[in-house]
Amino acid sequence: MSRLTNLQQTLLDMFGQEAELLLAYDELTLTVSMDQWVSACETLRDTPSLCFEQCLDLCGVDYSTYAVGKEGQPEANRPDFPARYAVVIHLMSIKHNWRLRVRVWVTDNEFPVLPSLTNVWPSANWYEREAFDLFGVVFEGHPDLRRILTDYGFIGHPFRKDFPVYGNVEMRYDPEQGRVVYQPVTIDPREVIPRVVREDGYGVGR
Repeated sequence: MSRLTNLQQTLLDMFGQEAELLLAYDELTLTVSMDQWVSACETLRDTPSLCFEQCLDLCGVDYSTYAVGKEGQPEANRPDFPARYAVVIHLMSIKHNWRLRVRVWVTDNEFPVLPSLTNVWPSANWYEREAFDLFGVVFEGHPDLRRILTDYGFIGHPFRKDFPVYGNVEMRYDPEQGRVVYQPVTIDPREVIPRVVREDGYGVGR
């Protein structure tokens, strides 16, 4: 039995045969519900047969336009996701030398809130701040939930798919006030497509 198959069976034994567990591209993804988020992570960390001691990464995902085609209609063969936002963590067990992806759907699309994992893995602290900053997911119980990549006066969450490409505000130095000020964006939206010019027969016979 391979290490990955062994991990899959161990997870099924722990979370039940009905657990939402996906094996694809030699990677395992476990999906848990919001009310089981913290308890499932504690189980993954504390169970000796699993022993995921490290949280390597935590990120947000915005699925808002994933299943929508060019005409605004759902594309065929695309999954029907239960919510717009999800949070994904990547775990590693040094003891067993295996990795696992864990996903949770954040059900409130207007104001996504999820319990913090900082008491489970302290390394989640800055990762949760990043997901809050870029996706707007609020982590309840986080000890210091502030923006970490954008400026203090930044408006919106730039990794959301409906965030405008040019942002909402711009900043400049005002010599009269002697400080940096914010103002509405003055850039006219435009799409720049590079023109490719090649001679006739380019690449033929090469």
